[in-house]
Amino acid sequence: MRHEHLKCGLELMLLLTQNKQYRVDDICEKLGISRRNFYYYIDFFVRSGFNVEKNGRCYSLSKSSKFFQKLYDLVQLRDDEVAQMRRLIEDAGLESGSLKGLYHRLDRFYDFKTLGNEQLQQRVVEMRDVISDAIRRRTMVRIAGYSSPNSHTVTDRVVEPFMFLNNNKDVRCYEISSGTNKTFRLSRMTDVERLDTPWENAPLHRQAYTDLFAFSGEKTMRVTLIMGQLSHNVMLEEYPESAACFVRNDDGRWFFRTDVCSYLGIGRFVLGMYDDVEMLGDEGLKEYVATKLRSWCDNLKK
Repeated sequence: MRHEHLKCGLELMLLLTQNKQYRVDDICEKLGISRRNFYYYIDFFVRSGFNVEKNGRCYSLSKSSKFFQKLYDLVQLRDDEVAQMRRLIEDAGLESGSLKGLYHRLDRFYDFKTLGNEQLQQRVVEMRDVISDAIRRRTMVRIAGYSSPNSHTVTDRVVEPFMFLNNNKDVRCYEISSGTNKTFRLSRMTDVERLDTPWENAPLHRQAYTDLFAFSGEKTMRVTLIMGQLSHNVMLEEYPESAACFVRNDDGRWFFRTDVCSYLGIGRFVLGMYDDVEMLGDEGLKEYVATKLRSWCDNLKK
């Protein structure tokens, strides 16, 4: 019986660390547990030092929890190790099916445009080590010369880093000057300096979610579509991770549901496959697509 409780607790941990918003009833149905047992596990997580986050009626485990940070440090490959593995596979040749599969997995999860530039790659490794040390010590860092594509500026930022994202390429931080949580890409930094100033805003740190289309944000929106065979195939080819989001309907079409952080990615897909996609929700996506179509039609009239 104790082993069953442990197995269920681990399965719950996996569910709560996914980039999805699960309600209590959904979790209980998936795991076959009662609401009472669910709250028992939540209490256990809190007493064990996990950061349990509640968004409305949805629960999640913050990846900034100390346990996950320790696990990350133990198993995460450094960028130089990944680059070396890729070179070894290339030298051995890609005739072997297993080597070819490993090569594509590495290519999928790591940014080899960055890793291929040895000078840039070494700088990223050094900055990541400084940031990782600051996260462990719970201290601030100064990001020097950050190039922002949004504001078109290059500025210094003093931040509280608390978790890595996107397979080590990004870091989630609380920015002191703006009082907001932001995600910074390591390759856009000139340098990083660890400060002796301890965190002052830990309760304000917010986890970021990343959707299928690589957009990140603190909140997610649930979208639901009905796709034909063509749009279903295109989605799987462009985003293989979407396979878990599909359920086949009796009419041969596909029911698709996922959480997104922005309408940009899913909106681009819907607009590109408009005659093979039916939007069931949410209303925000419908309005986004309608606005884009109105703008397009207005431009045609000019």
